[in-house]
Amino acid sequence: MSSSVSSPPAMRLTDAVARVAQRLGAGGTGVERLEDEELLELLTDTTEARKALELVVASASAEVSRRSTRDRGYGGLAQRKGLRTGTALVQQITGLGRGDVTRAVQAGQELAPTIPSSFEPTTPGTDASRREVAEQPPTPAAPEWLRLVRDALAAGALSQAQFHAIRSGLGEPPVDRYPELDADFLPQAWSRAVRLLLDEATTLPVEDLRIQARIARDRLDPVGVTLRFEERFAARSFRRWIDESGQRHAHILFDDDAGAWVDSLLQAALRPRRGPRFVGSDAVEKTREAEADDRTNEQLQYDTIIAVLRTGADADPQQAFGDRQPGVRILVESAAITAIDERGDARVTGVGHLEDGGHAVPGGVVEARLCDAGAIPVIWDPDGRPLDVGRELRLFSRKQRIAIAARDGGCVWPSCSAPISQCEYHHIDHWWDHHGRTDVDDGVPLCRNCHLRLHNQRWRITRHRDPASSADTYWLHPPPDPLTGEIGDPVRLQSKSPRRFGAA
Repeated sequence: MSSSVSSPPAMRLTDAVARVAQRLGAGGTGVERLEDEELLELLTDTTEARKALELVVASASAEVSRRSTRDRGYGGLAQRKGLRTGTALVQQITGLGRGDVTRAVQAGQELAPTIPSSFEPTTPGTDASRREVAEQPPTPAAPEWLRLVRDALAAGALSQAQFHAIRSGLGEPPVDRYPELDADFLPQAWSRAVRLLLDEATTLPVEDLRIQARIARDRLDPVGVTLRFEERFAARSFRRWIDESGQRHAHILFDDDAGAWVDSLLQAALRPRRGPRFVGSDAVEKTREAEADDRTNEQLQYDTIIAVLRTGADADPQQAFGDRQPGVRILVESAAITAIDERGDARVTGVGHLEDGGHAVPGGVVEARLCDAGAIPVIWDPDGRPLDVGRELRLFSRKQRIAIAARDGGCVWPSCSAPISQCEYHHIDHWWDHHGRTDVDDGVPLCRNCHLRLHNQRWRITRHRDPASSADTYWLHPPPDPLTGEIGDPVRLQSKSPRRFGAA
C-alpha cells in the first residue's frame, strides 16, 4: 500500500480506489486472472477504501442526525424531506439497516469534536443562507484512552465495526465505583487496555475483539462483573412454541453460570470432531467411530442436551452427577482470595475467568465453586512462569496443561480463536527430533488444525528469554515460500489469557 494511514480520509479513499481500478484494469472485472499476492493486495486496497468511505458515511450520517433533531421541528432536515428522523433519512439514502445507521451516527458523533463546522444552514424562507454558529464554551479534552480509539478510527487503523467492538465492549472507566482508588488509575488502565486491543485488532475477528474488550473491562471492574452477572441472571428465560407446521421450537437466555456449564457439555460432545486428536492404543478405533458419525454438529449438540435431560429426569436428584460437578474450570489469582480460616472458607474479592474463553465470573460464583469443587494450585515463579517437570514424561501432565492454559488462554496461532478445550500441547522443541523437554516453558497450545498445519507445512515456534528481565517471548517462523524459497519474518505470538490485561 502506498498511502499512509495518517492521511486524511478523502486522500486515503481516492488513493485506494485508484489502486483498485489499476489492479482490475479497464474492464473492471476478472479477479480470477490475478495471482495470489495480487488478489490479496486487491482485497487490502478495497478494505482501505471501505474504511475511508465508512468514515465519510459516519460523519455525514451524524451531521444529518444533528440537522434533524426534534427541537428543529418541521424545519429539520429530515422533516423537510418528508421523513420523521435523521436515521430514517439516512436509511432511505444508503439502504442500510437501522442498526447499521445507528452505529454510523454514533461513530460520527465520536469524531465530531475533531471535525469542526463553521456554519449551519438556515431553514427555508429566511434572508440569509448561512449564519455563524454561536460561540460555544470549549469542549473538555477527551481522556487518553478515548483519543486512542477515536484516532485509530479516524486514521483508518480500525474499521467502524472494530471501533464499535472496542468502544462498546470496553465501555467507560467506572471511576465512581471505586472512590478509594486514585482518580487517574482506571483511565490509565483503560489506556493500556486500548493499546493492547488496537494491536490485536489486526489479527482478531470483530466478534473476538468485542469479547476481548469485555474481558479487559471485567479485569478492571470486579464490582461491575457482579452487577452484570446479576442482570443476566434476572433475564434468564426459557420459551417454547409450536409453529404452524407442528415443529417445536425453543429460545433460551442463559445466565452466566448455567451457560458455562452447558458450554462445557457441548464442548465435550464435539471434542472428537474439533480436537484434540485421540491418543493411545485405541486411537484408531475411536477416530474411525467419530468419522462414521454422520450427524451434523447441531444434531450432535441437540442429542447431547436431550440425553442429559433424560438422564437427569430418570436419576435420583441427589445422584444425577454423583459428587462431581460437570467440568467448568475457573481461573482465579490467589491474591483475590482472602479471609481463609481453619474451616476452609474463603472470600474472593476479585473476579475469576472461565478457562474456556476467558469470560469473567463474579467472586460469589468462585466462592461457591471453591466450596463444592475445590481448587488446583498452580505456582508461578517471579518471572511469571509456571513450574516445570522436565523430560521424564512424553506428554504434558494434567497440571502442566492447566498451567499452560492459564498462561496462554487458547490456541496461540495468530487470528485463531479456538478455546483451550480444543487445543493440543505442542513441544516447541520436538520430543524426538530435538530432544525437547516436557517443560511448561516449551509447550504451547494449538488447536488441531493449527497443530497439523505447523507440522505439515514446516512452520516453527521458538522461545526467546530476555537476559535482563527473564521474560519469555514466543515466535512463529513461516516455512520457505514454495515458489521463491524466501522466508518471511517471524510473528510474535501473543497470549490470549485474561491475565494479559492486568487487574484492578
